[in-house]
Amino acid sequence: MTAKKTKKAASRKSPKKAAAEMQYHVHLKRGDVGRYVLLPGDPGRVPLIASFFDKAKEVAFNREYRTYTGTVDGIKVSCCSTGIGCPSTAIAVEELIKCGADTFIRIGTCGALQREVKLGDLCITTGAVREEGTTRQYVPLSYPAVADLDVTLALREAARNLRLPAHTGIGHCKDAFFIEDKNIPIREEIDALWNAWYKSNVISTSMESAALFVVSSIRRVRAGEVLATIGLTYDDAPIIAKVGVEEAIRTAIEAIKILDRQAR
Repeated sequence: MTAKKTKKAASRKSPKKAAAEMQYHVHLKRGDVGRYVLLPGDPGRVPLIASFFDKAKEVAFNREYRTYTGTVDGIKVSCCSTGIGCPSTAIAVEELIKCGADTFIRIGTCGALQREVKLGDLCITTGAVREEGTTRQYVPLSYPAVADLDVTLALREAARNLRLPAHTGIGHCKDAFFIEDKNIPIREEIDALWNAWYKSNVISTSMESAALFVVSSIRRVRAGEVLATIGLTYDDAPIIAKVGVEEAIRTAIEAIKILDRQAR
């Protein structure tokens, strides 16, 4: 076949095949993102995180999924928002994996469940209490939601290098944000569960970690999480002040540098 004919054949690529290359929800394809992807929930936080990159550029924005790609010390890095909760987080991770990403760090916020965790402190999540519904449609509840060990250790080392207050431990993952409301019909049952998590040394509560960890585990990629403590859930104050977010961003970026050095 001549070069001219080859070019013509390529231009006749079926719309179906072309559409298959672009992921349906995140509107990304291979080459748009780096192997390292930072995952905030809020699309509005993506430009803030990308401001820590070099040559950052918005590559897609569809629904709750906003993505920037740039570099950090020459390492190709992306940031994609997931929206709130496990269903949209699972979608983001699944589609980003198809785009070539293999290492995820969620940068989020949380409420503290232990009194030693103060406002603005970081929580580095080692595993998640699966009190949400998404992961039950992937695996039985007996399957643990655990972070990747290398990513977790890199986050802990990063926080120490930056001299930031950080707690490493199990986080609680839920679907409903307003379950602290006193008029919930199953109030007594919820209170009993909160009490169990307090007594079990669960350090934080948020809404995305279980899906991130379970999907990453079964798809054989790596994931970790660093959260800024913005509320004291043990005092019935789930949101007090948005503090610690930039510290969480700096920690995640430092962790990427550590992981990339280890890979060389």
